[in-house]
Amino acid sequence: MSVRVAQLRCPSCGWPLEIGMTECPAGHPVYIQTFNSINDLPLPTVKRCLQTYRGSQESAAGNPGINKSIAFCCLKLKLYDQAAAAFEKAIADNFDDSELYFYAAVTLLKGKKAFVAPRNVIDQISEYIEAALAIEPKGIYYYFAAYIKYDYFERKHFRTSPDYRHYLSRARGGVSPADIVELFALLNVDNPFKS
Repeated sequence: MSVRVAQLRCPSCGWPLEIGMTECPAGHPVYIQTFNSINDLPLPTVKRCLQTYRGSQESAAGNPGINKSIAFCCLKLKLYDQAAAAFEKAIADNFDDSELYFYAAVTLLKGKKAFVAPRNVIDQISEYIEAALAIEPKGIYYYFAAYIKYDYFERKHFRTSPDYRHYLSRARGGVSPADIVELFALLNVDNPFKS
């Protein structure tokens, strides 16, 4: 029986890595820890990172960073179905990471308005957002929940409690205008709360 040894390389520049390194000598992260860390990367670089992560997925089994990195790359590339599957695996690897639930919820909209999403998708999004809020009550999570409550429930005249106003008031003061702009750019929809 032969043993195959994987050669670890930086997903951004290809620099050979040693086990345990968190960034390459050029300063690139080995695993993507936040969506913001790849938000400004050019798409060809994100594609190369995704290929690298997928290529090392088998050899890095048990490493919670790999599925998270794949999920963020797929989301950036708008490969929504692949991103959703990767987020599910990443959540199973690290169930107390609020960002995973938040971005998994964003992914389920697939770049479309909440208004046109099926109810079962909205229910899953709501579960993810509530899980994210239970772990870490960030203003942007409340803002996204307000958007879901408004665009799906309020616009369809469904009664829901708490309604979008509750989430919006919880978000105010805890979310920056830049975060809101980034959220709606990622969602690929207009912000209905712009004043």
